[in-house]
Amino acid sequence: MTTPARLTLAEYIVFLDSLPVHPSRLYFASENGDVEEVKEILMKNPNVDVNWKNEGKKGKTTLYDACESGYDAIVSILLAHPGIDVNLKDMSGYTPFYSACYCGKTSSARLLLKDSKAVDFNERDVDGFTPLWRAACWGRLDVIKWWIASGREMDFGEPRNERTDAIGVAKRRGQTETATLLERFQSNATKTRHAMRVELGWYDETAAEMFALVVFVSDGLLQINNTKTTILAARFFKMARRLPLELQMIICHSVVGLPKEIIAGKDSEVAFKSLAASLLWSSFFTSSPP
Repeated sequence: MTTPARLTLAEYIVFLDSLPVHPSRLYFASENGDVEEVKEILMKNPNVDVNWKNEGKKGKTTLYDACESGYDAIVSILLAHPGIDVNLKDMSGYTPFYSACYCGKTSSARLLLKDSKAVDFNERDVDGFTPLWRAACWGRLDVIKWWIASGREMDFGEPRNERTDAIGVAKRRGQTETATLLERFQSNATKTRHAMRVELGWYDETAAEMFALVVFVSDGLLQINNTKTTILAARFFKMARRLPLELQMIICHSVVGLPKEIIAGKDSEVAFKSLAASLLWSSFFTSSPP
C-alpha cells in the first residue's frame, strides 16, 4: 500500500475550500468582525445555514451576535440573505433587535428598523421584558429616538414581577432624558415622531429616496422610475429643491400618485408646504422607513 503524496499548502487550501462549510465558520467570522470572510463564505456557500445557533453561547445566531457586537456591515450583509430569520431567540428569549436595544447598538437597531422583513420589535424575553423596557432601563436614548422616528410600534408593557413600565423603570434608574422623551411620545406620538425625524435628519433621507423615483424628460414631462440609487437620489433632491414651486408640486403629486395640480401665484408656496408636510408625515413614509 502506497502512502499518498503529501499535499502542498496551496493544495490543502483548495481541498478545504472544496468541503461543505459548517455554519459555525460563518458565526466565528462574524464574531471576529471579519467582513470580508463573511462575504466570501456567503458567496461561495449560498446554501449555508445562516440561522445556525451556537449552543455553546446560549443559542445565539450569527445575526444576533453581529447586532450585539454592533458590526453593522455584517448585519447589513446578513439581512440581505433571503434565508435569514430575523426573530430567532437565544436561550434567554432575546431576539437580534432585543440584543441591539439592550446593548445600545444604535446603528444595528436602526438597520433592523429600516428592514422590510417582518422584524418583531416587541418580542418579549423569557421573563416578559420588552426591548423598549430594556432600552429605557439602560438609558439607550439614541436607540429610542430612532425607534420613535421609524414609526414602528413600541410596547411599553410591564414584565412579570415588575410594577412599572418602560417610563417607570427609566425614572427609577435615573434615566431622566429617556423618561421625558417617552412621556412626550405617549402624550403626542405624531408630534414627537416629527421632532425626532427633524433632529435625526430623517427628512432629507426620506425625501431623497422619494425624489429618486422621479426622472425628468427633456420637454419637462415626468416619468416614474424604480431606481433608488442613494447618490443619484441625493443629487436629484438638492436639484429639485431649487426648482419652481409649481414644478416641485407636480413632482410630489406624481410620487404619491395624485392628479397633477398647479397653484400659481402667492398661494403656491403655502400649498406646496402643506403638500410636502402631508407627504412627509403620511403613513406612506412610516410604512417605508428610509
